[in-house]
Amino acid sequence: MNTALLERVHEFQWRRKPTGAMQVPVVIFATESLVREMDDKVLEQASNVAMLPGIVGASFVMPDGHWGYGFPIGGVAAFEPGGVVSAGGVGFDISCGVRCVATGVKSERVRAVQERLADLLFERVPVGVGVEGKIRLDDAEMDAMLRGGASWAVGRRWGRPEDLGRIEEGGRVDGAVPDAVSERAQERQRKLMGTLGSGNHYLEVQRVSHVFDEPAARAFGLEVDDVVISIHCGSRGMGHQIGTDYLREMERSAPQHGIKLPDRELACAPLRSDLGKRYMGAMRAAINCALANRQIIMHLARGIFADVLPDADLKLVYDVSHNTCKEEEHVVGGKKRTLFVHRKGATRAFGPGHRELPREFADAGQPVLIGGSMGTESWVLAGTHEGMDRSFGSACHGAGRKMSRNAAAKLWKGRDVIQTLARQGISIRAVGIRGVAEEAPGAYKDVSVVVDAAHDAGLARKVARLEPMICIKG
Repeated sequence: MNTALLERVHEFQWRRKPTGAMQVPVVIFATESLVREMDDKVLEQASNVAMLPGIVGASFVMPDGHWGYGFPIGGVAAFEPGGVVSAGGVGFDISCGVRCVATGVKSERVRAVQERLADLLFERVPVGVGVEGKIRLDDAEMDAMLRGGASWAVGRRWGRPEDLGRIEEGGRVDGAVPDAVSERAQERQRKLMGTLGSGNHYLEVQRVSHVFDEPAARAFGLEVDDVVISIHCGSRGMGHQIGTDYLREMERSAPQHGIKLPDRELACAPLRSDLGKRYMGAMRAAINCALANRQIIMHLARGIFADVLPDADLKLVYDVSHNTCKEEEHVVGGKKRTLFVHRKGATRAFGPGHRELPREFADAGQPVLIGGSMGTESWVLAGTHEGMDRSFGSACHGAGRKMSRNAAAKLWKGRDVIQTLARQGISIRAVGIRGVAEEAPGAYKDVSVVVDAAHDAGLARKVARLEPMICIKG
């Protein structure tokens, strides 16, 4: 990215002043090296977002920012109730997120059974493009799932009631409208519950290698050498279809709402319009779908660990989504306001004392789960008071790609990647060899650099570093 268009606010924050139709500035949280690594398209997209009606504060880019559809991935923007909602500002994989699960065992126990555990996880957790699970949803169960989220799954004995307290919004979001979800979107999801999918989705068994914040780690239930599971996936075919359906309708209807789109991929609708309300209802249903999906996958993992390590006790640390638009209260200019916060490839990161957090996290802040690329570390951070003020309680969600999947597949061979990681003690199980090449660690930015930037910018603070032991990929 050309930094000549930016002014440096401080070491970890950059700003582009509003020009032309921009209503607010662009603010990028990153080191100079991370900014220079970003494609110029990131600044162009963030500047276009700053032109949308009703945007408040700034168009933000997180340290892992890279080019996306409409919004940059790592983009955050909040809108007043009289503003707009953009399907491109949420993304196609609605509520893709990360669930971190403590296992109650140390790494030595897992090392002794690592290959068998990897085999069983790959065998029993459905993974890959178009893979189907064992659950079948009729119309009544589809409706119940879309309204109930993880609560619905727990009610069907795919989990424990205590799991729900460790999921954002208690495992279900209000305001889901199943009727706003097209027949095609529902049909695509009927056989996909409890499936991991493909691409950058994964299930990893990880070891806590280092703790940076002892009090927060204790609150989260983490100690050095603990083994945890991270599950990264979303709303599968349903979320993609909802995004496709509503982007088309929003683009067609923009002129009648008096909206001039700086980019057709930023198709949007007024929040108070019928279309805006229908999209919010469908999107919330997809959020519940994703929360239910990760709940079921965790249930499957519980059964597998019980078979291999009977003394393991899988307890949820936290589950938080990215790719959402949430109605939230934030302080702007000294006044509390209701805003609709779009996070596209960015995670919620509420600070200590926030009313939506479990009591045990009151002093620590919300767990912020940052996924690494295959074979590299992941992180647990905690939300901060500063982040609430600086980015509407938002942080990065991962490393961020630095090259396309096609470019990665030309540069690496999947079998070589698997063998290299095996020499590092990391067991890879994947459906396709090309998919491994596409997700090679080198195809992503250095996640530790991204996390350091988020920490130093005050968006979230480092709590624990997680090293991979087993990675299940589609």
